[in-house]
Amino acid sequence: MAPDRDGAIPRLATALMLAGSVLLLATALLATASILLRWITGQPIPGDFELVQIGSGLAVFGFLAHGTLMRANILVDSFTGWLPARINDAVDALWNLAWAVATALLAWRMALGAADAWASGTRSMVLGVAQWWAIALGALAFGATALAAIWVAWRQLRGDLRA
Repeated sequence: MAPDRDGAIPRLATALMLAGSVLLLATALLATASILLRWITGQPIPGDFELVQIGSGLAVFGFLAHGTLMRANILVDSFTGWLPARINDAVDALWNLAWAVATALLAWRMALGAADAWASGTRSMVLGVAQWWAIALGALAFGATALAAIWVAWRQLRGDLRA
């Protein structure tokens, strides 16, 4: 059963997923335009690889919370498939809580990295684009993923989410 869309956490995850989708499409169009321009004129769009790197990375971050809500991660139930559903729900909730801790730690460290990049004025090599904002958006996405994992774990413990 897919989780419902009610509540702030599912809406945030959906918004991040949609933003990531648009960003991934934009990076694909940018790469295509740059390749065509290189083919026609011999010159690519300046800094195309920087923009594709930033855009693709942010797009992937945008999919994490939604993937967590949809339980689109890899599940291995070789050892627990025979257990009652409530026990399996508890085991799955435990692993979702572990995922929440991991993504919360990543969000925290990326937030510190964003602050450091801002303080040091870190910029990309070709275009000179400030990098702190992309790192901060990645931290936001990891934070949203942690919240989504907690939300899923809570729903599993209540018995609301069954495969």
